[in-house]
Amino acid sequence: MSGPFVVALDGPAGAGKSTVGERLASRLGYFYFDTGVLYRAIAVAARRAGIDLLDEGALARLVTSVDILVRPPTVGDGRQHDVLLGGGDITPSLRTPEVDGIVSQVAASAAVRHGLIDLQRRQVQGTGTVMVGRDIGTVVLPAADLKVFLDASPSERARRRLQQEGGPVEDLARVLVSIERRDGIDASRAIAPLTVAADAATIDTEGLTVEQVVDQIVGLIEQRRGRRPRVSA
Repeated sequence: MSGPFVVALDGPAGAGKSTVGERLASRLGYFYFDTGVLYRAIAVAARRAGIDLLDEGALARLVTSVDILVRPPTVGDGRQHDVLLGGGDITPSLRTPEVDGIVSQVAASAAVRHGLIDLQRRQVQGTGTVMVGRDIGTVVLPAADLKVFLDASPSERARRRLQQEGGPVEDLARVLVSIERRDGIDASRAIAPLTVAADAATIDTEGLTVEQVVDQIVGLIEQRRGRRPRVSA
């Protein structure tokens, strides 16, 4: 086969996309890219600039002018990437409740989504690429070699997100409301709504370990390639 083998990994918030995608890429020696960090970086930039998220013109200008760099992690705090905004490391700011509360609105912007498509497509590289997001298989990489949609119940996804944030159990109700609100925005937005691609394999991650989900996806890759994929040492 010529060119990288491309895996498009989509799903709602808290379904395990980032964790599974990173582990899958590591096992196969593929390049891993989580497109969600771009939308979160734009959300941080918009908050700092005091931009009205309903102002498409202002968002369009922001996307074309903002300096975002995503690179391999240089800090051992569990991050999957370093994300720099204007040269400054904003990685710790990407998954705060404040950004969680506005990132779906930012991602619903036509100006933002259109402005980031080419940047996302240019990330395909190496022997293979695992790209994670919400519209990878439907919009960004519709010709991906394998499309997988990860899912889980809202309550399970809220539990995972709370664990990720390190918050108290008492915050679970708040996180669940946030998850359900984000699901509604992502599924109903006019531009690139969260949907399952017609040719995607759906995996319910509830009750499964990360390794079990990765095993299932590796099996799907084997079927597509007709042979066992190269696994890094």
